Amino acid sequence: MTIRTLLVSLVLLLLALFAAANWNAFMAPTTLSLLLTSIQAPLGLIMLGFTALLTALFLIFIAALQASLLVESRRQARELQAQRLLADQAETSRIAELHGYLEAGLPKLAEEIAASRGVMEKRIDRLEQDLRSLVEQTGNSLAASLGELEDRLEREKTGRD
Repeated sequence: MTIRTLLVSLVLLLLALFAAANWNAFMAPTTLSLLLTSIQAPLGLIMLGFTALLTALFLIFIAALQASLLVESRRQARELQAQRLLADQAETSRIAELHGYLEAGLPKLAEEIAASRGVMEKRIDRLEQDLRSLVEQTGNSLAASLGELEDRLEREKTGRD
């Protein structure tokens, strides 16, 4: 029980104890004015009846308020579930779209990599051939230079002898 329910119950219990303790005073007849006429009736009993009527109306009001809050809460829960379902469907759609995009893009990427690899291999082969040719030319040039130096040395040696 909440503190409010406990407090209301306590007040109603105290009112019932007060009415039971003073029942004779509650039942004592009194002249009551109804503006147009007067009647003889027990004022305490009438006031106790009004209190009971107000309490009943208050309880009916609380029950109606709780029922409307419960209905609103359930409506919001259904809307939230519908929105969650829409979000899940949108996410599933985005994932499927991404999957399709990747499936379409990966073969293209593989083709581009293969083409690039072929171009790079051809370029490396050409560079390797150019390097071999350059090394051969450098070797020939070096051999020619060494041959020329040897010839000079031999001429100088034969010219001194």
